[in-house]
Amino acid sequence: MADQLEVAVLGTGIMGAAMARNLSRTGHAVRVWNRTRAKAEPLAADGARVADSPADAVRGADVVLTMLYDGAAVLETMTAAAPGLRPGTVWLQTTTVGTEGLTPLAELADTHGLVFFDSPVLGTKGPAEQGKLVVLGAGREDAREAVTSVLAAVGDRTVWVGADGASGAATRLKLVCNSWVLTLTHGTAEALALAKGLDVDPRSFLDAMAGGSLDCGYLRIKASAILDDDYTPNFALTTAAKDARLIVSAGEAEGVRLDIAEAGANRFARAEAKGHGAQDMAATYFASFDT
Repeated sequence: MADQLEVAVLGTGIMGAAMARNLSRTGHAVRVWNRTRAKAEPLAADGARVADSPADAVRGADVVLTMLYDGAAVLETMTAAAPGLRPGTVWLQTTTVGTEGLTPLAELADTHGLVFFDSPVLGTKGPAEQGKLVVLGAGREDAREAVTSVLAAVGDRTVWVGADGASGAATRLKLVCNSWVLTLTHGTAEALALAKGLDVDPRSFLDAMAGGSLDCGYLRIKASAILDDDYTPNFALTTAAKDARLIVSAGEAEGVRLDIAEAGANRFARAEAKGHGAQDMAATYFASFDT
């Protein structure tokens, strides 16, 4: 096909694996790498080539897509990939790295002559598997056409917020969006925890909200996870905890007090300490109880 590209996907966790599959299914030539190779190997069945190293994965690639845990992991991985990089390669940086974490990545891109897109995504496992993520993008307008097919494979739409990937415009928007997502998550968990404490049928709470202005699909999704005791990770609590810390830090840097976000970060920390880090972030529910 005319727009087939060689795409290297670095990081094949919940989100990265889904993105790699959709890229393969839409005709792109995909190479994948993950620190734990076993997480990347199943993608071979979808047509991806599993690389032994980041440098092997990116060698000759038109586009490099990073979806790793945090900024430090991205920097380490892309530094290791450097021997395989060539000037002009497009780098779609989709990891949530925070404002401080973005700077060294943009500098690394500049050092190697890469076309850098700050492009974090909104969505969890389901939208990722369906290719319906929302991409928040900042990067050169004259280079966007070259990645149209990649963005279309992983996302339902792209919201462009800047022409300079190094500006951090997309990353800042991602932090704002995530602050709202995490607030809704904690609010749902606390309401159901309070219902339990007050001996209120939680389904009565959901019935009372039904169809009103305070009802929303996200409430239903997270409430169902809690009521069904099904914490299969769509977005791991430990990753949400990392994002919460990035949100609080970004606010502090600009003199903005984020009391709810800080309290939420503490809730995640308590749930992690109870052993729920690998579960879905709805497991913040357990932070409401001493046992």
